[in-house]
Amino acid sequence: MLSARSATILKSIVEHYIDKAVPVPSQGLIHSYGLEVSSATIRNEMMRLEQEGYIIRPHTSAGSIPTDRGYRFYVEALRDIRLTVNQQRMVSHLFHQVETRLDEWVRLTATILSHLAQNMAIVVTARSVKSVFKHIELVSIQDKIALLVFVLQGARVRQQLITFNQPVAQETLSATSNKLNLRFAGMTSDRVERKEQNPGDIEAIVTDAVLAIMKNEDAVSYEEPYLEGLQFIFSQPEFANPRSALMLVDLLEQKNLLKVIPAGALAEAGVQVTIGHENEEESIHNLSLVFSRYGLPGEAVGCIAVVGPTRMPYMKGIASVDYLADVLTTLIARLYGKDIPRENATS
Repeated sequence: MLSARSATILKSIVEHYIDKAVPVPSQGLIHSYGLEVSSATIRNEMMRLEQEGYIIRPHTSAGSIPTDRGYRFYVEALRDIRLTVNQQRMVSHLFHQVETRLDEWVRLTATILSHLAQNMAIVVTARSVKSVFKHIELVSIQDKIALLVFVLQGARVRQQLITFNQPVAQETLSATSNKLNLRFAGMTSDRVERKEQNPGDIEAIVTDAVLAIMKNEDAVSYEEPYLEGLQFIFSQPEFANPRSALMLVDLLEQKNLLKVIPAGALAEAGVQVTIGHENEEESIHNLSLVFSRYGLPGEAVGCIAVVGPTRMPYMKGIASVDYLADVLTTLIARLYGKDIPRENATS
């Protein structure tokens, strides 16, 4: 357990290094933070912090930089981190400008998050645990061909052409749509499949097409995430090293971004942080992640994350992820006609 003085000095070292990206000398702490102790005392405290693994010195004569353990202590000590009122108003204004579509919300979130956190942002669209039938429309294209417009719960829309064995009038198509909407509304693919059909008739052909779409949706665990802010992460001095830059580029090109989110971590509510070697993937041991789930647990859950070097400004990342996850949860709850989850109700 660190003393109050050691904790203050460690906090100063972390914040100085986050801001300047150069090793921190003891004199730099006195000049920048006005610590009311002697330089000898600071040197002794820094030596103790180094012995306990909170900081290291890249070279004997150099200043100190935080280790993963040092960053972890710093993050755990942060309290009541929120966006400013002006930033919250800005976010609210921007969301009022977009359409009421999930993909627009997610794209805007990625853009806002990357700029607020000044690092790379990843946003994964919320998906239902099981796809749920909401509404269909059938539109005549030719005598034997109709366009199926299928709306799943969560505002996902899928379209498909259907070919019938005989000409079908628009009146019949509309009647079929109305009947199936009444029969299947709110059902998962398993329940739709259990409903008896007469093979070969119009309703059966449409139901088969609907089932195929729903099962295909169920087979996809997550859609390709939205990514913004590459310019911020590659401008960091850590990625001036070609090897570090190439590892990140490889992660992006292989479309393995979702690997950076710890498996099973989204079962927990609230903002989480993984730092450096705490990450399971070796390719991201030089990165930190600030992430949170959003949405309706058990129905539709997505993920929002900030990715940057371990020297990332954690306060910005945590505040931004926390607020935007709450915004998306509120929007998803309204979309599904549900109450806002208790974990988000007071945010």
